[in-house]
Formats: sequence, C-alpha cells, structure tokens
Amino acid sequence: MGRIFTFFAANKRFSVGFILFVIVCLLALFQPLLVRWRLGDVSPMTTGTYPLYLDPNPENLLGTDRMGRDVFSILLVGLRYSMAIGLLAGSLATLLGIVVGFVAGFQGGRVDSTLRTFTDMILVIPTFPILVTLSAYLRGMNVVTMAILLAAFSWPFSARAIRSQVLSLRERGYVDLARVSGLNSMEIIFQEILPNLLPYLGVGLAVSTVGAILAEVGLEVIGLGPGNVATLGLMINWAIGWGAMSLGKWHLIAAPAGALVVLFFALNLMNIGLEEAFNPRLKGTTGQ
Repeated sequence: MGRIFTFFAANKRFSVGFILFVIVCLLALFQPLLVRWRLGDVSPMTTGTYPLYLDPNPENLLGTDRMGRDVFSILLVGLRYSMAIGLLAGSLATLLGIVVGFVAGFQGGRVDSTLRTFTDMILVIPTFPILVTLSAYLRGMNVVTMAILLAAFSWPFSARAIRSQVLSLRERGYVDLARVSGLNSMEIIFQEILPNLLPYLGVGLAVSTVGAILAEVGLEVIGLGPGNVATLGLMINWAIGWGAMSLGKWHLIAAPAGALVVLFFALNLMNIGLEEAFNPRLKGTTGQ
C-alpha cells in the first residue's frame, strides 16, 4: 500500500488523470441513482417532462432539449453507455493484443512472422470506412456488439507494442535463469515476463479505450451505432440535427463535448504518467 501512495505522490500527471477518471466512472456507475434522485420514477428519455429548450438553470443544470428532457440526466446516461462501450472494447482489444503479442514475441520464428504479417494487414485496412459499412449493415446493434466491432479493428496496436516488449524481455538474464531452473514456457510468461509488462498493458488499455470511445462518437454523430440507447455521440447527433448552434442552444453540444474532453484528458494524463514512470528517457525529458 505504501508503494502505491509513493507512486501517486511522485507522478502528479497520473494522479490528476486518475482522480478525474474515477469521478467520471462514479458518475457513470451511479447514474441510475442520480437520475432517480433528480427525476423520481420518470425516465430521463421521457419527452415533455420540462418546457422545451430551457437554458441552464438551478433546476436543470444543463438546460433541456427539443423534447423537453433534462440534458444533465441524459448526459449521465450517455456517459454510462459511452464508457461501457469504450472500456469493453478497450479491454477486448488489449486482451487479444496480449495473446497475439505474447505468442508472436515469445515463440519467434515462423509463428512470429505469420502473426506479424497478419497484424500489419489489419493495420493498413481503412478502419473507419469499414466500421461505417458494418454499422450500417448491422442496424439495431447493442452496446456489446458495438464494443466487439470496435475491438476487432483496434487490437493490432496493442499486439505490436506487446510483441516488441516480449522480444526484449525474453532475452533478459532472469528469463534465461528461469529456463535453466526448469520452468516451462507458461511459467516463464506468467512469473517473469507478464509482471514486467503490466505498465505497458495499462498504457495500451488507456489508448484502446480512448480510440474506441472516439470511434463510437464518430459513428453516432453520423447516425450509426446502438441507437436504442443514449450515448455521448448520439447526443451530439441530436444537437446537430436540431440546429442547436443556430438556435443559440450551445448547451446541447457543450454538455456531451465537455464530457468527452474531460474523459480524454483524464485518460491521456494517465497514459503520459505511466509512460513517464516506466520509461526513464521520457522521465528525463519532461522534468517529471
């Protein structure tokens, strides 16, 4: 426990990002309770709950939309589902990247060459147009389907980073000592290599989560994605469709856009903090 507090005290960027991320996660986690506290038994998606297009006020902190719905309550719902898509897609992409990266880096030879070629093929594919096509074809997909779709095209980034680290770590002296001691491949991976890769896995998860949320928002803005639930991207889509900016109702776009900025800022600070903490060259150049 003392080492954890020391790490947070020594890494201010990571600490600030982590605190912001925890706040966002708590808002998303307790969204049902917060919405119930504000609206009672009324669903946040129920139309006509309030007058249309109210500006931010003490009762409606972020105003109301064209349907007479409380924007703050919908923002909490959108934050919950966008976070769910991002974290699930990021976790799946990182997990798949771990498997491919470990197998390629540890086995080497023909296995490494085959997996590296396949990974590079996925990387050069124009991802977003394919996502648009598949999303248009899979109309009515849910949060899980969206997350799997995004993960299917984002795992190569984690796989390449993990492979390069495994190639380096497998040549270390303590790994050779483990082989001489009679440990099998799986024991070496889990006991000697994986613990040293945890910081890189954290960075990979943060990057994958940001990419997944950004892709989800991009698809939702153009009218694709899981339209049966409110997300931050769908809120932006609604605001654009209603001509919110031309009507002077800036809060309809500022609310989801601001939430995205805070979320990306938090994850980016955590990413930079982890890289600085475990990469001495970066630590020296940033003055951390």
